[in-house]
Amino acid sequence: MTREARELLERALKLPVKERGKLAKRLLESCDEEETEDPAEVEKAWAEEIKRRVREIDEGRVKGIPHEEVMAHVRDRLKRARKRRKG
Repeated sequence: MTREARELLERALKLPVKERGKLAKRLLESCDEEETEDPAEVEKAWAEEIKRRVREIDEGRVKGIPHEEVMAHVRDRLKRARKRRKG
C-alpha cells in the first residue's frame, strides 16, 4: 500500500460507520467498473452455472438446504459476530 493510500485509509477509518460503508461500497463498485469482461460472456457463464447446479440437484448429487435452516444459521452467525464486535 502506498503512503497516500495508508493516509487515506487512516482518514476513512475515522468516519462514522454509515459513511465508511458508503465509501467501501463505492470503492468496490469502482473495481467492478474497471473489469473488462464482456457482460454477455458473464451472463452466459452464469446461465451455464445455473444449469449445472439444477442438473446436480435433479440427479440427486447434491441436496438443497431448507430456507428456514439457512436463515437460522445466518442469524446465529450474525449474532456471534455482533457479540465479538461489542466484545
